[in-house]
Amino acid sequence: MDDRTGQRTVAETAARRPENRYGNRPTMKDVAARAGVGLKTVSRVVNGEPGVTPDTERRVQEAIEALGFRRNDSARVLRKGRTASIGLVLEDLADPFYGPLSRAVEEVARAHGALLINGSSAEDPDREQELVLALCARRVDGLVVIPAGDDHRYLEPEIAAGVATVFVDRPAGKIDADVVLSDSFGGARDGVAHLIAHGHRRIGFIGDQPRIHTAIERLRGYRAAMEDAGIELSESWVSLGATVPERVQAAATAMITGPEPVTAIFAGNNRVTVTVVRVLADHERPVALVGFDDIELADLLGITVVAQDAATLGRTAAERLFRHLDGADEAPARIELRTALIPRGSGEIPPA
Repeated sequence: MDDRTGQRTVAETAARRPENRYGNRPTMKDVAARAGVGLKTVSRVVNGEPGVTPDTERRVQEAIEALGFRRNDSARVLRKGRTASIGLVLEDLADPFYGPLSRAVEEVARAHGALLINGSSAEDPDREQELVLALCARRVDGLVVIPAGDDHRYLEPEIAAGVATVFVDRPAGKIDADVVLSDSFGGARDGVAHLIAHGHRRIGFIGDQPRIHTAIERLRGYRAAMEDAGIELSESWVSLGATVPERVQAAATAMITGPEPVTAIFAGNNRVTVTVVRVLADHERPVALVGFDDIELADLLGITVVAQDAATLGRTAAERLFRHLDGADEAPARIELRTALIPRGSGEIPPA
């Protein structure tokens, strides 16, 4: 208390300030007042710079802890031009496929001292664009994008401004950009060829929406395997659309109960596989199944799958992103990773 004015000093006010406050974060000035040091001294301690005695550093650290001070990196961003953060735009955060992919991106980001900010496009091109541009507005250094749309020209100004961008699982539309993806065509062809090798000729294909790159590629692989085996296709064996359970259930039921029922089904992704497993569980006649993407408990349930390595997809994309951020002058590349057929029983059931 100042004896002359009856007013509390700045240091006393800071000391009495509640530690849990909303919308009024403590500043370096508050720390300096509490520790009884200058603002530059606090700045040196916060930024790990030399020139502060051990006793003074201890007082500053005690003030930081008491006030709950957190460094505001905004000024450092303006000085260095880097935010040490990257954005990850996924199709669906709830999809188990994206769990290991996201974790791998995060691990690479952490190894480079960067923060990962992610969000979901919900397979909506407009929402994807809105989310990507919102991340750019927050000055992320780079982006890893699983695209929902097929026109990414909206990103050209951001890329020209220095936002490194790598696409995953599906290529960008109408721009030349890095992409890391699995061999959807080859994996589907291998899975269907596996069913053919076990005696099947009537094989159904249930896939995702036809505007999606992976759905088109997997359908192409299915058709190629059937053509290689000299099997004439019936269009009633093919169903593309939303992977919601109701649609997939209807498609699978129609295929296995029609006048010429299929003896096997190739499922175009993990969500389709889960629904088809449920449909086949209530069907008397055995129907073979191979799914693209591994699913939880597939080993215990005996589900044969074409597996892609989601973690390697994420890690490869993130590593390429940080090479660009570190100054590598590389032309956009298409990196395609191999898939693996894992026989577990369901794909080896012979035709009834």
